[in-house]
Amino acid sequence: MNTMSTMDAMNRTAAGTMRASGTVLSIRELGHVFIAKDGTARKVLDGLTLEIGAGEIASIVGRSGAGKTTLFNLISGLLRPSAGRIEIGDPGTGATGFVAYMLQKDLLLPWRTVLQNALLGVELRGAVTEEHRASAETMLARYGLGAHLGAYPAALSGGQRQRVALTRTLLTAPTILLLDEPFSALDYETRLMLEDDVLALRADRGISIILVTHDIEEAIALGDRVVVLGGQPGKIIEDISVVLTTAGRRDAVSAREAPEFRAYHRRIWAALRGGA
Repeated sequence: MNTMSTMDAMNRTAAGTMRASGTVLSIRELGHVFIAKDGTARKVLDGLTLEIGAGEIASIVGRSGAGKTTLFNLISGLLRPSAGRIEIGDPGTGATGFVAYMLQKDLLLPWRTVLQNALLGVELRGAVTEEHRASAETMLARYGLGAHLGAYPAALSGGQRQRVALTRTLLTAPTILLLDEPFSALDYETRLMLEDDVLALRADRGISIILVTHDIEEAIALGDRVVVLGGQPGKIIEDISVVLTTAGRRDAVSAREAPEFRAYHRRIWAALRGGA
């Protein structure tokens, strides 16, 4: 058995180790009911309680129908909960928070250039300043799109389009970033690169990120914790802190090579199979 080096030990990252103090999202006894046209009620979520810390990445997995997208729609304010409460911000400091929601589809406007699409979120919230424009250009250049500022979405690859969408979302300076399977339609190499972008966001900006994914590997590679939803109505059946030993910086590849990775995969898969 190889002896773990000092560098390996320094890169053993548990849930919460990299997060700042404070809670930015508090969900208490959340429930939601959909009413069909014929008046019948279908309870989608019931008694869900969850807290997300500042700078934390939480992955959410669950079978279809477990309420993952409904949960995101409630957090983002697109839906009003039938029961319970959602508080965004740090109650300790009184600071309020802002939620940004990135969907699986990039939803770029075909008649707007890359730069114009990146600035759309800021534009919808108010006037676009030269500072916003400079920030957009810097971020797009970092994502390898500096030479494509005047291009239109039709000229971009799927990964490039998602990077524009991610830039558009981040320029609104969110406290919490909701990612609803944003990389599932991309090829494997591009997915790994964008997963690295997400990890860099947490490291550079301290943004709290909640990721919904059907990919267990992606959930483990990115998450400080993996929350498993199951049942109908949906509820939390497991909340698993993820501790990975990586040789060097944790990224999308080194996380998958960690010796603990397979054990987490088996545990989450078992929870999903047992939580129907």
